[in-house]
Amino acid sequence: MKKSNVVTRVLGGDRLECQVNSPDGERLTLTGTTTDVEPAEFMGAAALAGNRALINNAWAFAKFTYQKVHLPTPEEQKLAEKRAKAHQDVAEWLADLADDFEVGTKRGWCSSCFTRTDHRKGKRPFGQLPAYLCSTCGSPTLPCAYKPCDNMAVRERGPIRVPRYCAEHSHEIPGFDKADRKIDTLVDYRAFLEYDKRNLSHTTKVVGTGFAALALSAPVALLAAPAIGGAVGTLIGGYTGAAATSYGLALLGGGSVAAGGLGMIGGTAVVTAVGGTLGGALGASITNAYVREDKSFHIEMLQGGHGVPVVVCNGFLSESGQGWGEWKDLVTRRYPDSPVYRVHWGAKELKDLGILAGYGTVKAAAPTAIKKAAMAATKKGAGLLGPVGPVLLGSSLAKNPWHVAKNRADKTGVVLADLLARTKAKSYVLIGHSLGARVMVVTAQTLATKRDGPRVEAAHLTGAAIGAKSDWLTLTKRVNDTIYNYYSTNDNVLKYLYAAAMGGQTAAGVAGFTPIPPSLKNIDVSAQVARHSDYYTMVTLQ
Repeated sequence: MKKSNVVTRVLGGDRLECQVNSPDGERLTLTGTTTDVEPAEFMGAAALAGNRALINNAWAFAKFTYQKVHLPTPEEQKLAEKRAKAHQDVAEWLADLADDFEVGTKRGWCSSCFTRTDHRKGKRPFGQLPAYLCSTCGSPTLPCAYKPCDNMAVRERGPIRVPRYCAEHSHEIPGFDKADRKIDTLVDYRAFLEYDKRNLSHTTKVVGTGFAALALSAPVALLAAPAIGGAVGTLIGGYTGAAATSYGLALLGGGSVAAGGLGMIGGTAVVTAVGGTLGGALGASITNAYVREDKSFHIEMLQGGHGVPVVVCNGFLSESGQGWGEWKDLVTRRYPDSPVYRVHWGAKELKDLGILAGYGTVKAAAPTAIKKAAMAATKKGAGLLGPVGPVLLGSSLAKNPWHVAKNRADKTGVVLADLLARTKAKSYVLIGHSLGARVMVVTAQTLATKRDGPRVEAAHLTGAAIGAKSDWLTLTKRVNDTIYNYYSTNDNVLKYLYAAAMGGQTAAGVAGFTPIPPSLKNIDVSAQVARHSDYYTMVTLQ
């Protein structure tokens, strides 16, 4: 039996070409440069050219094939090679399915793109369950294993070893029908995330492996990731081209792309790259996945009011727990009549920044020593950490707690934007400290991708743990007033520890954002702020 094949070549310089050839001789040709998030041009048979999942995977194969010989280290090249092979396998399978249809379609919700659409049935070997292709996203699907259900589940390649349930019956989404509904206030997100249907996937017993591990082989993980990963890398990281894709996919985490890990890859990137999905079904699936992943995430209302709603978010070395914490005086002096909400997030990641618990055979230093070292941020101070010091300062370590917490902050920002987009408020004031300021930057950037979503009335960023240099027009695009960035050259946590952990980057909380677009204002509070935690008591919001 003939199979599809996907091949790629360099046309010259950074120009790439990728060809998809189906068993029946149909062809799809993609061309572009290594800096194109998606192919600049594609042409070919309608059945192939109309499948976005196929295009995304074929183009990802081309770019990762290029990277496997151009990335600087053997480790990066090897990972690129694995990713290229994974995307090639999925692209060839999709081409096989697109090339070989039976007569007939089935209409239902797609558990990949979360739209209600038609699914075209393809031929399968005798004894295998049917395979359909979603007419919207091109993902392989099959009917939900719960017979009374009319919706479609994501289909794996080959024989199905366990029943596949739709996103509703596997609790990947609270409910298809309510996924784009509005909520009255931010704290109503809890009711929104209540599931409409039973989780039937829990009733499936898998011998030898857990269902969650088995789900990592699902092709949906690879379907949109390359293009949307690149968009996220460009939006949040300020990268371009192949670097943007690599950064975006790494940022969103959730399992190796080469292993097919879905986690937060597909959906979070979709929400960020395509603002129209904020407040919709795709956003609902990502918010749902994130809340299941970060058990500490919750939002509480600190006070009521009739002004523009205010959202505050803590970061490193901030008080945890319920209530106002350090925020009350700072916020109520500036916004006495506004409802105020506090976002809690990343308890584990933020804790790991403080104690570096369980790293290798090294016992965690006392929290007071860690905090003292962070405040001192000198060689002598870092010495207080003993042998765990290099863990905090080592920018090359994948498990560097700064990087882990930073990535959690970015995810939190995307999810918060989705929740804000579900409310009826026309605008919000965003206030954050340290990594909480990073959360608010990502929130504002993500909201900027949704034309009809709530605007940012103003944002107040204190001790922002985010790089100073980027295209900050993405931050100010939908701001009514101003983005205020309060920075201190005396903030040693950011000046030394952040810079060391982030490979020499300068934080916006130390030097201010650059370049400075309209509606962004850097405010030097070095005379008032001597330490990373002084912003709460020593700064007055403008």
